[in-house]
Amino acid sequence: MIIRQAVTHIPLSQYAFANSENNISIRLRAAKDNLLRCILYYGDRVCPSDPVIFTPLDMTKVASDLEFDYFDATFDSPYTRICYYFELSDSEEKINLFADIFSKDIPSERGEFYQYPFIRREEISTVPDWLKNAVVYNIFPDSFASGKRTLCSTPSETKWKSNLILKSKLGGTIQGISQNLDYIANLGFNCIYINPVFVAGEYHKYDILDYLHISPNMGTDEDFRKLVRRAHSLGIRVVIDGVFNHCSWYFFAFDDVIRNGEESSYKDWFYDLTFPVTRPEREDEKPTYSCFAYEPKMPKLNSSNPEVRNYFMSVCDHWIREYDVDGWRLDVANEVDRTFWRAFKQTSCAAKEDSIMIGEIWESAESWLQGDMFDSTMNYDFRKNCRDFFGTEKINATEFNARVTRLNYRYPTGIVQGQLNLLDSHDINRFASYCQNDIRRFRLAEIFLFTAPGVPCVFYGDELGIDGNTEETLRGPMPWVNPQHDERRFFQTIIAMRRNNKALVYGNYKALFMNDAGLYAYERRYKDNIVTVAMNARNGSATIESINIRSKPFMFNDLTGKTLGPFGYAIWVE
Repeated sequence: MIIRQAVTHIPLSQYAFANSENNISIRLRAAKDNLLRCILYYGDRVCPSDPVIFTPLDMTKVASDLEFDYFDATFDSPYTRICYYFELSDSEEKINLFADIFSKDIPSERGEFYQYPFIRREEISTVPDWLKNAVVYNIFPDSFASGKRTLCSTPSETKWKSNLILKSKLGGTIQGISQNLDYIANLGFNCIYINPVFVAGEYHKYDILDYLHISPNMGTDEDFRKLVRRAHSLGIRVVIDGVFNHCSWYFFAFDDVIRNGEESSYKDWFYDLTFPVTRPEREDEKPTYSCFAYEPKMPKLNSSNPEVRNYFMSVCDHWIREYDVDGWRLDVANEVDRTFWRAFKQTSCAAKEDSIMIGEIWESAESWLQGDMFDSTMNYDFRKNCRDFFGTEKINATEFNARVTRLNYRYPTGIVQGQLNLLDSHDINRFASYCQNDIRRFRLAEIFLFTAPGVPCVFYGDELGIDGNTEETLRGPMPWVNPQHDERRFFQTIIAMRRNNKALVYGNYKALFMNDAGLYAYERRYKDNIVTVAMNARNGSATIESINIRSKPFMFNDLTGKTLGPFGYAIWVE
């Protein structure tokens, strides 16, 4: 019997989307091992003949998790307006599914079928191709470099307007980044994502005072202009951090509210003001305004206010047109008004057509990834899954694959290919802190980062073994001298593999084998390019099964015949 309550299809979603103007993907989810066959019938929803002539297409079972099977039909369609239904079969029955109705019969009216109204080119579910091919190096500026292969690691304070203090903890600068772009390029990275560099008080620069200039304690506007030019000359794209959910409590508009109260022209620029508005002087004093989390020094901007929106659209335009940046990572993106982000998208793309927007959204982000706002989001679930499998051993290979499957089918294919996958960032513990002092665990996670669907992003210094589980240590100084682990050659190899194999960018993902311990194997396939990965994420030998390999491994560790030793791996490239 077909388990009807487990069957899922949602039109115009990750279950039905256009990959191009003449190619479409239709998906269906069913209970695991329940369906023997799933056939998609599709036709021209505006054809002059009646009834509609449907074309059958066998759907492929492309993946499974612990509870469900996922079926897919990706095909070139002669129609731009499509109606469709499914024929589902198990060992006992055959039934049709149309418009969420199960029936032995099919309807006579074409409007009763599932509909893909029209494939509009501006609604195609994809991202700029350069983002899909990006290999990203994330730099926390204060902690990276003050010169060529050096960081002064000296705290400092710089006076700014009205005697405000701009703090630095480790002394990283814009020129320091510029002087080490060759280091980044030699590793193979072709994109840098830089945490905030605008004028701000704290060392992290998320409390912005001036959105139109580089923080003087990091450098000058001209330093940044030269940085972007130098990066582009090396084939490196530049993505900067935009903080538009909140600002500093000394930002000009909020300062005006403090001074002028209800008479301020900027009182509507901020959220939930209760007058009189003052800056709290004690840690236990509750602010009379909404702020970022519980941090009173960062008042929350009212991003639905047209004046606020217009101001920050000019900020967006300024950094793209004047400095030629390639895109934005957008802080606390899920708390900002969606009309704001739609306007930001239009402004950004008007200034540079292939500029990108990456939202900081920690949870599932379907509603932000419809093409009118973000191209990508920071994929923290990817990091969580890797932590639990490679690091803490909270889950086994079968459970890991189930999580991977859900991520791979969370969004349309072209959106998944643009997700910013990461293992760590300035907001979370270094991945090495979960690896039980075993570099082999770290390498397995990095291999998965560079071979899974999505854009790999590496936090500065991971290649040199930075460890840390506190704010001070996870944002610690770049270990230019005497690193704990020098993994640069390993990174060069896996980055080159990623960039030289289109299967790792565009290829389908197929799990080949998994067990209830740590053995996991999968392949990425694109046309004639196949990359197969087998890894053993546990402290015991394991035999690889169900893999037909016709070539020698591209790279491996602790492989004897078909046996992988503890934390061993093998990668084959065809």
